[in-house]
Amino acid sequence: MIKPNHVFLAACRRQQTSYTPVWLMRQAGRYMEEYRKLRRQYGFLELCKKPDLAAEIAVTPVERLGVDAAILFADILLILEPMGVGLEYSKGDGPVIHHPVRSGKDVDGLKDFEPEKELLFVYDAVKKISKALKNKVPLIGFAGAPFTLASYLIEGGGSRNYVHTKKLFYTAPEAWKRLMERLTKLTSEYLNCQIAAGAEAVQLFDSWAGCLTPPDYEQFVLPYTRAVIDAIVPGVPVINFTTGTAGSLKHIRAAGGTVIGLDWRVNLDEAWQTVGYDVAVQGNLDPVTLHASPKEIKNRVAEILRRAGARPGHIFNLGHGVLPETPVEHVIAMVEAVHELSAR
Repeated sequence: MIKPNHVFLAACRRQQTSYTPVWLMRQAGRYMEEYRKLRRQYGFLELCKKPDLAAEIAVTPVERLGVDAAILFADILLILEPMGVGLEYSKGDGPVIHHPVRSGKDVDGLKDFEPEKELLFVYDAVKKISKALKNKVPLIGFAGAPFTLASYLIEGGGSRNYVHTKKLFYTAPEAWKRLMERLTKLTSEYLNCQIAAGAEAVQLFDSWAGCLTPPDYEQFVLPYTRAVIDAIVPGVPVINFTTGTAGSLKHIRAAGGTVIGLDWRVNLDEAWQTVGYDVAVQGNLDPVTLHASPKEIKNRVAEILRRAGARPGHIFNLGHGVLPETPVEHVIAMVEAVHELSAR
């Protein structure tokens, strides 16, 4: 019998479990009153850099929701701040890079740093979260994938069409290569430091990979994602998460990962067949479904579980993060539905 705290990890490894484990991206976030209360007192970066508060934020959803894993409270862009690009979190506008990288000269001007030394507050948070969890559920660490990090650096923030990013890899492939190699090295070191501090699995967020054609993903992104995943401590599950990438799933599978994250724009059974049954999958409820009635939420959960077919290796999640306006009661109803309907 697999212990409750091992159900998520067992599913990552495609082992048989007594129910389908579930956790949520952004399960620690603005939809929870406990988080909003802290945000009224502290800025976002301040919360990330105070390990005691980051730990409190990460542990609260485990207790409130009954999920099967905790995830580190941090942000994918923290790794960019020591590079001297002027990272700022503007209220209402999201993260802004005041000194975007648009040329080979800009790439070469980025500051060097050692993740092991510069991001100690993240590893302290990992240690505190691990201790607070008391081995009830595993802790997931995470980082942005090199492409999504590069896009933030180049665009200077969010983007509709990623013109500057694509322009760089089309017109300055050597500069692109230098930037991606640098981000690959930093990201793998950062994740391994999280693992050393106590993370039992890690997720690589490539949230912006959906802007790419499949050939561009294969040429300009796949080698670097694969290099990060290959560098992770052996035996630690890695979740390779992308959105909007239905046409690139075979390439994403080739990039690696113990688990392939799926968004809600694909049918889970068809996507699993595409990536192959020798890998676990995670997903894939539309986050907006959590605004439906609990009865409808349960119906949608049942449909996804039906598509998974009780095959070992399914981790239930949303296709992206919990939205800020989501009712907490509906999230709890979803978690309970997953556990109830998947019991075997």
